[in-house]
Amino acid sequence: MNYLAHAYLSFGTPGITVGNMISDEVKGQKILDYPPEIQQGIRLHRMIDAFTDTHPATREAKQIFRPAYRLYGAAFVDIVYDHFLAGDEAYFTDTSLLAFSRETYENLEPYRPSFPERFGKMFPYMKEQNWLYNYQFRWGIHNSFNGLVRRARYLSEADTAFELFESNYETLRLAYRQFMPDVKAYAETSLAEIRSGAGSEYTAG
Repeated sequence: MNYLAHAYLSFGTPGITVGNMISDEVKGQKILDYPPEIQQGIRLHRMIDAFTDTHPATREAKQIFRPAYRLYGAAFVDIVYDHFLAGDEAYFTDTSLLAFSRETYENLEPYRPSFPERFGKMFPYMKEQNWLYNYQFRWGIHNSFNGLVRRARYLSEADTAFELFESNYETLRLAYRQFMPDVKAYAETSLAEIRSGAGSEYTAG
């Protein structure tokens, strides 16, 4: 799952949202540099990612991108899931998505001094260009694919990925629909366990 989904699966708690959004840039024991609630968000993000990667619908969706992009197929699927979440009226209307996006940026803003370097450099662009809101548009997904390529060491182009997204749109939408209720339920349960001190990071297998 990408930024919109991780923000949504933080369930409106600012510290959890921060941890969930910065987690990819917090490696190993660096988690201990953050306050408890942000640590909880980082742990939740890691658990969601592991659950996502091993879900049957995600495994099928990754096969669409794998021949052209190998292991990066999962990263493209993460962005695709955000596209379908942004347009899913079970979770957002256009108005509520815009309000949610603004609220997320507001929740993140006070924590900017503690952002990891790469996320700190990226956040102003995310906010100014309203990435979370624009995931609903196909041009927003094209921009996100290009951003992934710029950040990735071994990728050189995103046009093929966008063509695959367009030509497999309904198949990918079905994968999202099979996946989203499961990950939401998993995230709710996992966050409750983390907060109670009973949670442990999801183990793939």
